[in-house]
Amino acid sequence: MRLLTLASLIAAVLQAGTPSPAKLDVLEVRPSFFVIAGAGGNIGVQIGEDGVVVVDAGSAAAAPAVLDAIKHLSPKPIRYVIDTGPDADHVTGNQALAEAGEKLYAGGLPGGGQQNLANAADRVAPIVGAEGMLRRLAKSPAAIWPTEVFQYPRKAMYLNGEAIEMLHQPAAHTDSDLFAFFRRSDVVMAGDVLDLRQFPAIDVERGGSIQGELAALNKLLEIAVPSTPVVTREAGTIVVPGHGHLCDAYDVTDYRDMVQIVRDRVRDLAKAGRTLAQVKAAQPAKGYVGRYGNPDAFVEAIYRGVAKEKP
Repeated sequence: MRLLTLASLIAAVLQAGTPSPAKLDVLEVRPSFFVIAGAGGNIGVQIGEDGVVVVDAGSAAAAPAVLDAIKHLSPKPIRYVIDTGPDADHVTGNQALAEAGEKLYAGGLPGGGQQNLANAADRVAPIVGAEGMLRRLAKSPAAIWPTEVFQYPRKAMYLNGEAIEMLHQPAAHTDSDLFAFFRRSDVVMAGDVLDLRQFPAIDVERGGSIQGELAALNKLLEIAVPSTPVVTREAGTIVVPGHGHLCDAYDVTDYRDMVQIVRDRVRDLAKAGRTLAQVKAAQPAKGYVGRYGNPDAFVEAIYRGVAKEKP
């Protein structure tokens, strides 16, 4: 395990690949905010006097190493696990992290403490997620399900001296995505709505849509403040994607523009009466394939979405 400073952030996350419990990178993003890379999806860790707030739990296989990394950051218990979405590489570590934590008011008394634990439920940290996650994880073990869910646009709390906003994105990558925005730290955990390694993975079967993906990326741009007027500084809001390197508002803008351009190309072809096979043959993602890889699944998801639009 390595503790890295801001100058090493991008290089370290770029090197982080599939879960490898022995090779986690712990990245210092802000004085009280860290990112753990290499445990599946990127994991956010906020520390302070109230305890530890974790965003995404990574894979079950990497959970012991993740817990060890968190213990090196803070001796305080995990108070909350926030899930940005239902994908396995973000949530299968939920059980281990929650069971290693403790409710903020365990036993109904401020500060908790083992002597105040009234029942088994107080011995685990709450897992927070969008309501749709319960439906999407119905076939998974109940121990990784969210224990606190919401269906409205925004849920907020105030811990460790800063506001934490959970912003539901109802139909983007899936219907159960959320952004976790740490306002004082100026860090947004974007989950799999944003993955700079590839074209967006829009899971239509789980409620994802091209319209919702674009709406979510635009919402992200409403939150993220770029480094202006001094654009040469390493400053501005830090956006942590579900996978891949950390980024800023300019990176999100480039990604959003790519998504919108490809969407418009596919829409024009669909309106002209082209079949899906003909649309793919027309290469609507041309110019971006070298950077983002195979566009077929993305193009198909767009086609399915625009085909439902009224003429």
